[in-house]
Amino acid sequence: MKSSIFIFFLLGINISLNGQVKPPEPVFPIPTKQQWEWHQMEMNAFIHFSINTFTDKEWGYGDESAQIFNPTEMNADQWIWVLKENNFKGVIITAKHHDGFCLWPSRYTLHSVKSSPYLSGKGDVVRDVALAARKYQLKFGIYLSPWDRNRQDYGTPDYITYYRNQLHELLTNYGPVFEMWFDGANGGEGYYGGTNGLRLVDKKVYYKWPETLEMAHKIQPDMLFFSDAGPDIRWLGNERAVAGETNWNTISNDTLYAGKAGIGELLSTGSENGTKWIPAEADVSIRPGWFYHSSEDSLVKTPEQLFDIYLTSVGRGAVLLLNVPPDRRGLIAQEDQEALRGFTELLKQRLGINLAANADIVASNVRGKDKRFMPEMMLDDNAETYWCTDDGIKAGEVEIRLGRQEVLNYISIGEYLPLGQRVRSFEVDLWESGRWNVVARGTTIGYKRILPLDGHKTDKIRIKILDSKACPVINTVKIF
Repeated sequence: MKSSIFIFFLLGINISLNGQVKPPEPVFPIPTKQQWEWHQMEMNAFIHFSINTFTDKEWGYGDESAQIFNPTEMNADQWIWVLKENNFKGVIITAKHHDGFCLWPSRYTLHSVKSSPYLSGKGDVVRDVALAARKYQLKFGIYLSPWDRNRQDYGTPDYITYYRNQLHELLTNYGPVFEMWFDGANGGEGYYGGTNGLRLVDKKVYYKWPETLEMAHKIQPDMLFFSDAGPDIRWLGNERAVAGETNWNTISNDTLYAGKAGIGELLSTGSENGTKWIPAEADVSIRPGWFYHSSEDSLVKTPEQLFDIYLTSVGRGAVLLLNVPPDRRGLIAQEDQEALRGFTELLKQRLGINLAANADIVASNVRGKDKRFMPEMMLDDNAETYWCTDDGIKAGEVEIRLGRQEVLNYISIGEYLPLGQRVRSFEVDLWESGRWNVVARGTTIGYKRILPLDGHKTDKIRIKILDSKACPVINTVKIF
């Protein structure tokens, strides 16, 4: 018995005492259950809607009157239905932007919807969005700006108490919250309770984030926190939704904090040897601005532009957060709806029919020759099954045989992230004119990597994992 176990060890195969092949050991760090579910959402929506919608500004100064907030046809159901029919899985509402105006009737300030003519001061936009999200089965998230240009006490310890009180309201009154957004814009010129002035804060320590997040987590234990440095989701480093072609989900955030300058490239690529799992979220607006401006009705991103954004975000292992701002009526404008529908149609046309679904597939190595780890597991459309090699084998290849000549435009590959991100480099080859030709190369894969194949025609395709931290663990391959 001992000698046979030793032989299996030499072969690089993990065998348990009962003779069953063991799955690979995780390569740490790995995602939490909530982070793994978040990866699989792929596309979420931002909703920037507030006092700025009515002042035609991007950043309110804090001196705006609540009397100007009055969406005449406000319909959160319309917002969420538009998102639902275009395959968004979650929505994040700007409950309070930098100007300090609150979209819910906070008990801690008069600068909110309760002081506006909207529904005679009885409205609650946060509630309406939360209810609509629940109705249409989208997850609900909240953005609460740490900066407040309306508050007289901003910059003092009293403001931190105010901020936490409002956070407590939002996390206790509106049901489950899947993601909480904290902006890196903090401090500067503002109205500050009646006096124009400049308030600067030490972004690293002023907000006492560890204590604030601990409080929030006790209320919503499954909620993920977004900021430049996480702790659960990181910013991508740009607002164009362009992830690095190398994109590690791991990063070391010991010296990072929201608003820290000069970390854009690091946030874009992550760090191969990062000590924490903090994946990238790719935020971008469907319009040039984040809030609705009628002057931008002709500048809404085209379906083609949105498809390109999908490739540079989701197609590089990030989650896309697309901002869709309602207009002054309180509705998603027709121009935005048409762009989204066109984008959805392009996704169906270009990434809708998986040519590999019923293909034959062979691999250079299968872990313990166990059927649970066969290459067919990559084609079964099950996020929890995967192909992997024996321990110690950090390179390998799979060959997909389509059965007939096909024109190929894209390939999508994904790793099983609950066991860690592993692949350092790979290539895609096509069988053409009696030999293998390299048509695409990449570094990281992560949750999903989409590469163009430029219309090449073939009946066989090969994926070669050239280098990996440990035995590669691939859970999906799709060809379009």
